[in-house]
Amino acid sequence: MNTEPSIPFPENAERRAAITRDIQAATGLDEAVLERLVRQFYETARRDATIGYLFDGVADWEKHIAKIAAFWSSVALLTGRYHGQPLAAHYPLPLEPHHFARWLILFEATARQVCSPAGADLLMEKAHRIAHSLEIGAAVVRGELPRRVRPGT
Repeated sequence: MNTEPSIPFPENAERRAAITRDIQAATGLDEAVLERLVRQFYETARRDATIGYLFDGVADWEKHIAKIAAFWSSVALLTGRYHGQPLAAHYPLPLEPHHFARWLILFEATARQVCSPAGADLLMEKAHRIAHSLEIGAAVVRGELPRRVRPGT
């Protein structure tokens, strides 16, 4: 039985804004912190020997930073700013399990530098779930897993 409190799904704009304010108050995360996190992460990741080359195809870094900051705003603060398809965006990349592990290491190091401890903890909880999801999606694309996995089979 899960005894951890869950964040309710924001059913309207007013409720979403209230939930966002509560998360911001509890974590110190806001749009400026998230943008700083994304910028600093990519400065490091682009130079990394393991994953740096995966970002070579990004043509417009300002646009990419804005999109990823909106993604983290939606994920961490429940703002609803991001309207994309992360799995589809990652399909063309030759992603392997070690890429996800390295991404998590670099992302956590950056989050711990830029964010409050509570903010970094929240982001890392989300980051682990996202990495797991993308890793499964990449395995499906590589044909290592069936497209549809049924629970209990």
